[in-house]
Amino acid sequence: MNLHKRKTFKEKIKKRDDIIVLPGVFDALSARIAQHVEFEAMFQTGYGSAASLLGLPDFGFLNAGENIENARRIIRAVGVPVIVDVDTGYGNPLTVWKLVGDLVAYGGAGIFLEDQVWPKRCGHMRGKEVISSDDYIQKLRAAIASSANSEFTIVARTDARAPLGLDEAIERGKMYYKEGADVVFVEAPQSEEELREIPKKIDAPLLANMIENGITPTFSANELKSMGYSMVVFPLSGLYGSAFAMKRILTDLKKNGSTKNSRDTMLDFNEFNELVELSKFMKMEEKYQS
Repeated sequence: MNLHKRKTFKEKIKKRDDIIVLPGVFDALSARIAQHVEFEAMFQTGYGSAASLLGLPDFGFLNAGENIENARRIIRAVGVPVIVDVDTGYGNPLTVWKLVGDLVAYGGAGIFLEDQVWPKRCGHMRGKEVISSDDYIQKLRAAIASSANSEFTIVARTDARAPLGLDEAIERGKMYYKEGADVVFVEAPQSEEELREIPKKIDAPLLANMIENGITPTFSANELKSMGYSMVVFPLSGLYGSAFAMKRILTDLKKNGSTKNSRDTMLDFNEFNELVELSKFMKMEEKYQS
């Protein structure tokens, strides 16, 4: 990802005249699919990374090395901005400084950085705790310093709604934006009224998180734009869809010894090869052999 594309993406956020839709991706293949259907940016989901790399829930099992290596592979697989979920930053301000520097070098376009206590958990699960706003701001400052002059986008996420209430979450969002975050993300509002209240109280580019059957009611991108949001992430739609399709196909195979009944839910050999650009590499091979 070159500097120009990162800059263009960041400028679009600042304008706040449209809403940016980010699909969740969890490996290089899912990123390729998102690019293939012409999404102009995407989000590497920590929840999806934990599931695809470890087969485990988003419950603090994924470590920094695993997550950042997955990010590197995703970033290299596509030519559009990739925003990376770095959870809490995996430690203190210095670890945040290090991982942001690595992501800038890899070509990442930005991060989500949250204020949960580590080990964290998915924002729509019970039992969340948050660190003090002062402690989080130290991490945020480190991220900003490490990404200086790189047109890197920093999304400051607060999970304070569940343990401390909506008012505290809104106040944290205001503080984080004042400190230099590019986008504010108040995680897991619990009603349409709360979703509408946040843009009335926080004057900043705002992100909404739409998880199917999560705590927050789901709305379309246009509906969220009308409420005052500048970005929306659908982090788990692709993960849930692919898991559903694979489970259905393998169940069919186990039951019938064939996938004949599931062919309409699968790409075929040629379609998949087109997705991973096999023809481009075959042409390259021919070129180098001549």
